[in-house]
Amino acid sequence: MTKQLTGKRDDTALHSAARAGNIIAIREIIDDADETELMEILSKENSAGETALYVAAEYGYFEVVKEMIKYYDLSAAGIKARNEVVKVLMEAHPELSMTVDIANTTALHTAATQGRIEVVNYFLESESNLATIARSNGKTALHSAARNGHVEVVKALLSKEPRLSTRTDKKDRRRSHGRQGPKSRGRAQVVKMLLSQTETDTRVVNRSNETALDAAENMGHSEIAAILQEHGVVSARTINPHSTNPARELKQTVSDIKHEVHNQLEHTRQTRKRVQGIAKRLNKMHAEGLNNAINSTTVVAVLIATVAFAAIFTVPGQYVDDAKNIPPGHSLGEANIASEVPFLIFFVFDSIALFISLAVVVVQTSVVVIESKAKKQMMAIINKLMWLACVLVSVAYLALSFVVVGHQEKWLAIGVTIIGTTILATTLGTMCYWVIMHRIESNKRGYSDEFSG
Repeated sequence: MTKQLTGKRDDTALHSAARAGNIIAIREIIDDADETELMEILSKENSAGETALYVAAEYGYFEVVKEMIKYYDLSAAGIKARNEVVKVLMEAHPELSMTVDIANTTALHTAATQGRIEVVNYFLESESNLATIARSNGKTALHSAARNGHVEVVKALLSKEPRLSTRTDKKDRRRSHGRQGPKSRGRAQVVKMLLSQTETDTRVVNRSNETALDAAENMGHSEIAAILQEHGVVSARTINPHSTNPARELKQTVSDIKHEVHNQLEHTRQTRKRVQGIAKRLNKMHAEGLNNAINSTTVVAVLIATVAFAAIFTVPGQYVDDAKNIPPGHSLGEANIASEVPFLIFFVFDSIALFISLAVVVVQTSVVVIESKAKKQMMAIINKLMWLACVLVSVAYLALSFVVVGHQEKWLAIGVTIIGTTILATTLGTMCYWVIMHRIESNKRGYSDEFSG
């Protein structure tokens, strides 16, 4: 039989079938293999170090594991599994629960560390003495559960073996001396539970001359320290105020400094992470704002171009359109007011506004800018062009108004010109002022950074 390797994990055909939960394919592969080849493919590991049984157990395929376990010996069956799979393994190999690794870690230790309460209960029901087995560092399953804040697991272990609360590890630490971390809420509940046990000695001191209260205070966990104080736990100095050991005090000082530095570094890391998140959101908002500004400018440019283009063909007085009745000095299609000075001003300014707007539209629809800095520069130029286009359209409008109102009502056109000029001059002047002030402020800030650097 040829072993087929598939995917980035270098899975065999049996791995792939196990990963897919295809029990029919698994039976075919096993039936087609002789005894020697069967043991080889069953024990074959992929690039991640996983056997096919490991894969089936990790994916929780109960029936697949039940079928495959028949062909495995005990040494090959030491795998991680979910609740149903654990029961299948234990039914096939009851002695598996007592199997340990080089660190003397049992399956109960692993389940307690991960907080798998169903698996822990199953092991305790099948073999309650498992709870008393300690790892090579002296830690029991209760140590692991308490350290990780798994309250339900701690309850289950203490209900089976209440005396576990008095066990210490090789560093002479009890569960209430455990270091605290991100799961402090769960660990606070664990501390309360341990303190409620009559077997718990609240005055025990570890090799670092710490009680549980000292350990909590040194790690900066005020909530747990308060709980310990409520239950009468005191510091090592209170228990034995006259014991002085310079070496131990130095070690304790170094330990305190180390924990303080660690806390500061952790706080700095979290602060940096939050700042990076805020900066990322600000950059995203800034990019969205630039894109919205570009889209708005494009719409305005199209609108100005449309108005400017249409205005040249809808001038007052219409055009010479009768070929048989052409006035002297005119040509067919010529505007009747073409010789007027206001029309000449209108024509020049309207045409420039039209071409500026069209140029902006072409740039906005053709140029794809990726960098934020380039987008800012492009928008700065386009904004100035749009200001100019608006001014030109306004001048063209005012020029043509002198023709529309006639000579007798010329004062109306003059009044509108004064009002329009005042509004435009005030608006553009204010905007130019703030642009210049912003540039000056930016330059001052740049100089300050250079001198301070």
